[in-house]
Amino acid sequence: MQIESRGDRIFNIINYTILTLVTIIVMYPLVFVLSASFSDPQTVLRGEMLLWPKGVNLNSYVKIFQNKDIISGFTNTLVYTSLGTLINLTMTILAAYPLSRKDFVGRNAIMALLVFTMFFSGGLIPTYLLIKNLGMLNTLWVMIIPNAVSIWNIIIMRTFFQQSIPGELQEAATIDGCSNIKILTRIILPLSMPIIAVTILFYAVGHWNAFFNALLYLSDKDKFPLQLILREILIQGQTNDMVKMSTESAIKQQREVEGIKYAVLVVANIPVLALYPFLQRYFVKGVMIGAIKG
Repeated sequence: MQIESRGDRIFNIINYTILTLVTIIVMYPLVFVLSASFSDPQTVLRGEMLLWPKGVNLNSYVKIFQNKDIISGFTNTLVYTSLGTLINLTMTILAAYPLSRKDFVGRNAIMALLVFTMFFSGGLIPTYLLIKNLGMLNTLWVMIIPNAVSIWNIIIMRTFFQQSIPGELQEAATIDGCSNIKILTRIILPLSMPIIAVTILFYAVGHWNAFFNALLYLSDKDKFPLQLILREILIQGQTNDMVKMSTESAIKQQREVEGIKYAVLVVANIPVLALYPFLQRYFVKGVMIGAIKG
């Protein structure tokens, strides 16, 4: 049994104390929003609810699931996220694999061109004109094609292929007669689940939270993603359709709107939070790429 020194014990105490404080700071807003969504909006407005639900009330959830805009936005976001992540992952793998091969001629020049785009872009107006000329305005593809690949994720995946998968495996497969496609599908990808999981999480969260492209390029409300609907509720105050017109006073209407805001925040974040546990065991290993040598 290893005996800790006095310095190690002091370090552990300080470390655990800091981590505990950080955990509390991160968790409190999440727990507060969840509790507020189940609480009586009046208690939330008065500041009577500090952490746990007070005056349990599910009316806010009933209202948001009866609202067709939220249901439509939720469905659109699921489509954008699923299809977009699939295209993102496919293009990232197809770009990262050849760039990781030492026998790929010109890979350094291509990598330099890709990195160049991380620092310089055409700008918002030229991008808008390009999308307009391609006929993608107010279509499904405008939420997917402009962000079809991330150079940063290509770099991360290429680094994983280079550092974590021995080149001898690829050489042995080539000697056995495997083509590049077979090497990729039968050797590289099965050994790359950590980085694939990390990439899926990064892309999926990015698509789920995306609203700026929708704000610029979509005009039909039935194509809006959930985040744009949420933006209208939280910023523009467009909650009149969700509040009954028989409201007796402005104060009561304000209470209902307050409850709806917290409930929508919870509904919007549940899918992403539910995705993480399935990828957790790969995520920890994937984010440590390049941190351990040998």
